[in-house]
Amino acid sequence: MSTAAPALPRRKLPIGIQNLREIREDGHYYVDKSGMAIDLIESGKSYFLSRPRRFGKSLLVDTFKELFEGNRALFTGLAADTRWDWSRRYPVIRISFGGGVASNAQELDYRIQHNLRSNRAALGLPLPADVPMGDVAGNLASLIEQAHLHCGLPVVVLVDEYDKPILDNLTDPEAARAMRERLKNLYMVLKESDAHLKFVFLTGVSKFSKVSLFSGLNNLTDITLDPQYSALCGYTDHDIDTVFAPELPGLDRQEIRHWYNGYNWGGTSVYNPFDALLLFRRREFKSYWFETGTPTFLVRLLAEQQWFTPDLVRLQADESLLTSFEVEHIDPAALLFQSGYLTLRETRQLQNQDILYTLGYPNREVEVSLNRVLLPSYGVPERVVLQTRLSLLDALVEADPLAIETSLRALFASIPSDWYRRNPLAGFEGHCASVFYSHLAGLGLDLRVEDATNHGRIDLTVTLPGKVFLFEFKVVSDAPEGHALQQIRDKGYAEKYLGQGSDVHLIGVEFSRTARNVVGFEVETRTG
Repeated sequence: MSTAAPALPRRKLPIGIQNLREIREDGHYYVDKSGMAIDLIESGKSYFLSRPRRFGKSLLVDTFKELFEGNRALFTGLAADTRWDWSRRYPVIRISFGGGVASNAQELDYRIQHNLRSNRAALGLPLPADVPMGDVAGNLASLIEQAHLHCGLPVVVLVDEYDKPILDNLTDPEAARAMRERLKNLYMVLKESDAHLKFVFLTGVSKFSKVSLFSGLNNLTDITLDPQYSALCGYTDHDIDTVFAPELPGLDRQEIRHWYNGYNWGGTSVYNPFDALLLFRRREFKSYWFETGTPTFLVRLLAEQQWFTPDLVRLQADESLLTSFEVEHIDPAALLFQSGYLTLRETRQLQNQDILYTLGYPNREVEVSLNRVLLPSYGVPERVVLQTRLSLLDALVEADPLAIETSLRALFASIPSDWYRRNPLAGFEGHCASVFYSHLAGLGLDLRVEDATNHGRIDLTVTLPGKVFLFEFKVVSDAPEGHALQQIRDKGYAEKYLGQGSDVHLIGVEFSRTARNVVGFEVETRTG
């Protein structure tokens, strides 16, 4: 008679811990990335990896550090234990810009100098007599050369959050450019010091193109979109089911996937570690990662450029757009992707060998949270957002057409007339549909934009237990014309959902350009 395997013991949750030694020695859960780290080391010399904030980049950098310093005890039982040459201990220089904010070039220079002094002390190296302290590039070059000569082995250079001084100053382009030039001068040393280097690894959120910050680092291999390393940071489904198995009882496994899985860079999808760990501690589904940093700059940029928010569900871009941007020209699509608000959904190689990427929200957390913070920038007062969201949710759950219409009219009526007078979004044809979509997306329901059928695409489908809502939108000059609902009928959109046991509600909505509100609202219900 077989017996059930004993339950795995629960361990400490490594929330906010970026130090491998602390995680391994103090009994925390650890997802082993050491095998992939060695794969990377064995396949090349200089790498760059872009990942969103709070994605485990700093822990990965620390893992490289402990590997090269030969601290085998920390890797007992891990993939690296039997794969790594522990007889060699390489000198490691680790530079991090993760803590604090440098608001000008002088503060940045001080931060760099502090980093370099700390590394000298750790390696037991004296200050150079022939390099002024203010020459940060000269000091880094001297440090690399000294470390190589002192230790007898080439040097490992790890730079964590290489771009943070620039990103912290994006709202001030002049300051951001000054940061970029200072950092460019520093990073050029890595190319010039190649003969003294064993391995170079830079992490950050964004990639500034080779014509600016990376012009001196054209030997870097960008693995951001390399399928083999899609899961180099983050937790996979397998990690959640195995490493964190003791934390799963009492939580809906499918809801965990819907809420937090889905970040993808061309290979295996992953969870943001911060979300997963906070969920396991608090045992409730919330927007943990999103709430640690509201993307104010990004939201303002989307509104200023009149983005049609339903497009965020399925946005197409090429590799050059996704992997770089400039202080002088920040494309919202690049920023959305690199910051983690959109992720790869599809990859398609065109006949000319170019690659076309389709982006979308990674999961429910991001879709719900981003659309909620977008609404005020599209004119809806913050005090109204919550009130109308709750009333619309109740109306949908009850399948009450009159209440749905009333809630939508209240939503658009709340936008002050003064907002229309002073905001360029007022003349944007897609403004009404953007507000409508973002409001519904903020409910956290199952939404499908441009829902494909055999006869065409439904503007918006909302699915609840036992009921389906099919919305078609039209913008009219003044009076309702009845074309929205008629299109749903003529195209036979309901056929896709009939016969599945759900009531299907066909809703045609017409917005007036002059009234700036809903002027037509027709409903037809078909029993499934």
